[in-house]
Amino acid sequence: MMPVTIGLGVINFDLLLNSTLGSLISEEAPRAIDAAFRIYMLPQGIFSVAIATVLFPALSRFAARRDFDGMRKQVGQGMRLVSLLLIPAAAVTLVLATPITRLIDQHGNFGPDSTDLVAEALFWFSFSLPFSGLNLLLTRTFFSLQQPWLPTVLSIGSLVVNLVVSLLLYTPLGIAGPVIGTAVSSAAMFAMQARRARRELGGRLEGRTTGTAVLGICSAAAVMGALTWIVWALLDAIFGRSLLGQCISVFGGLAAGSFAYARAVLWLGVGEAHQVVGFVVGRVPALRGPLGLRA
Repeated sequence: MMPVTIGLGVINFDLLLNSTLGSLISEEAPRAIDAAFRIYMLPQGIFSVAIATVLFPALSRFAARRDFDGMRKQVGQGMRLVSLLLIPAAAVTLVLATPITRLIDQHGNFGPDSTDLVAEALFWFSFSLPFSGLNLLLTRTFFSLQQPWLPTVLSIGSLVVNLVVSLLLYTPLGIAGPVIGTAVSSAAMFAMQARRARRELGGRLEGRTTGTAVLGICSAAAVMGALTWIVWALLDAIFGRSLLGQCISVFGGLAAGSFAYARAVLWLGVGEAHQVVGFVVGRVPALRGPLGLRA
């Protein structure tokens, strides 16, 4: 239990490190980082935790049979699923960091200045979102191989990276510095885990297929981010910033961007997109026509 607990809880150590360094920036910075982290964890909990949990039994069965070909295929598919769901989520929190923070937190004594601080932290947290999801999947992969200490040791290395980058950046960049440290350490953790997973599984993790898919996903997510912001801005100008007006503009932008993203990844032929959309359409058949799917 000890290595598993440490490995899965490393993200909380990152938050503690960010908050500690944030206290050197200003009195408000630790609270702002914590508030941004709570928003950042929402798509993480909905998507990456669900995917890693669902795939873990299959990975364990492959590991028990020493079927490393099957494991590599399963891990590759899992990485593409995580990317498919978390890259667009990152795009949304990048472009709507301030409106989302305003809608969720700006009530009572939480004023515009606090919103600006939290939105800045959320903006930079967005860059680590896909990497954190991929790390969770790869950590589960090592657990299935009965190597729980390996991701734990690597996570300690990522904490060191976070500390060094944060110390270098918190003075010139303020609240963005520690959060950028988290993003860099998440990317470093992913690189270390992916490299070690290739060695343990005896081959590439469908890197070419995944790279092609991620390129298409990033292109579609860019379209989604742009459209989401444009629709939000138009609705914000029309409906204002009452609570109802903010709900209409934020959720209207999200709906338009999500629809455009779904059409884009389907048009680009991302295989996992067809799986996810097929699952959703199977429960909401009315979406088949708007998404351009055949009956």
